[in-house]
Amino acid sequence: MTFATFAAAQVLRVVPRVRLSQAVGKLCDATVPEPLNRLATALYCRAYGVKLDECEPCNGYPSFDQFFTRRLRDGVRPIAQVSVVSPADGRLEQLGAVRPNGRIQVKASEYSVGELIGDDSEAPRYAGGSFAVVYLSPRDYHRVHSPVAGELKLVRSMKGDLYPVNSIGERHVPDLFVRNQRVALVIDTPDVGRVTVVMVGAIIVGRISVTALGGPDTRPGIYPLDPAVPVRAGDELGVFHLGSTAVLFVEPQVTLSHDLGSIRYGEALSSR
Repeated sequence: MTFATFAAAQVLRVVPRVRLSQAVGKLCDATVPEPLNRLATALYCRAYGVKLDECEPCNGYPSFDQFFTRRLRDGVRPIAQVSVVSPADGRLEQLGAVRPNGRIQVKASEYSVGELIGDDSEAPRYAGGSFAVVYLSPRDYHRVHSPVAGELKLVRSMKGDLYPVNSIGERHVPDLFVRNQRVALVIDTPDVGRVTVVMVGAIIVGRISVTALGGPDTRPGIYPLDPAVPVRAGDELGVFHLGSTAVLFVEPQVTLSHDLGSIRYGEALSSR
């Protein structure tokens, strides 16, 4: 640990993280003059290596938020013909087994699956199953997609703080993922049982939108979907307004496997 990361962690403890994220969100929503927006977008793309050639054709983004939540062109991310695919572009940081006691190890932290997904009664179904953690950096495409074909049955939106989910947050914020705002999307499938995708918020990521619910922000609460929403692997589930982390849980019927490192949505996360 360097002095710089330690100092950054101490600053983050006293910064009004939620209010700061809300303020930045309002700025990102604001319509700005086109020349200024083009300049800011160009500087951002240069700084973070954003590949705009993968995105839908656009004559400019009216706001920074519309740039952050840009869509990809059709066919840019082929969907693998397997049971489970990656839900997001980013870096696959962790992949492993859910312990029999319903807990997982992510870097130096141990988490309860029940707490992460927002329902302790659901945790036993994932014991002996697999989980994956995909981190979305500022350069990445910020939409999250269904990793399976099935029916979206339920959305749980959980209030919390907004610590960063980068290496500083992971090192210095105990129980990081369950302290932050998050949204769990529950999908039932005919082949691999129940699958849950947890979208974990972070500082500056003041909003998580769920496509099936509509609206710019998913407020805390439990949202049963009746009728359930049919989804194919690769269909859009939600949007991070900037970047963050997606955590995927599957039951023991299928084992997740993929090398750690760069991953794109639609890539195979299972062998069959």
